[in-house]
Amino acid sequence: MYRDIELRPSQSFLELHKAIITAFEFDGKHTASFYESNERWQKGREINSEVLVNKKDAPALSMTRTPVSALIALPDQKFVYVYDPAKSWTFLVELLGVNKEEDPKRSYPFIFRKEGVAPAQYGIKGLTGDKMIEIEEKYDLGAEEMAEGFGSEGEDSEGGGEEGGAEESAGEEMAGGEEF
Repeated sequence: MYRDIELRPSQSFLELHKAIITAFEFDGKHTASFYESNERWQKGREINSEVLVNKKDAPALSMTRTPVSALIALPDQKFVYVYDPAKSWTFLVELLGVNKEEDPKRSYPFIFRKEGVAPAQYGIKGLTGDKMIEIEEKYDLGAEEMAEGFGSEGEDSEGGGEEGGAEESAGEEMAGGEEF
């Protein structure tokens, strides 16, 4: 699952942090950190929500005072985002591209794509009737598949010796991923 978030270069890491917790429907009651990262998602320098002022030789930068553009040098720049260190919600954040044009009708940061159901921050997330219908339509799940927990794909079809056809589907997955 992933979320695509668009923001202005002048916006801070705090604004990106708030956009991520909004996109994943988290409550925002816990601390968080971004870490500069390399291609193998190893954590580097920290940008923390509790640090209020950037100081020389400080162990971490401030989310409030650090604009995202200050640490973005190239497309494909990567960050590891950790929310609620006790639960260790970890998201992989990657710059997809830079667009110099802003839409004056949008409020930034702007969540422009959501793929997959967000995980429940605490325990099991309840699905309301409308949300369940939306998921059924999106993934073409029928009542039978929902009731049994699996579909009939690959089973022999009725009517003689014909073999049941299997559908191919390509899914985009990025476990715990976040894109902006």
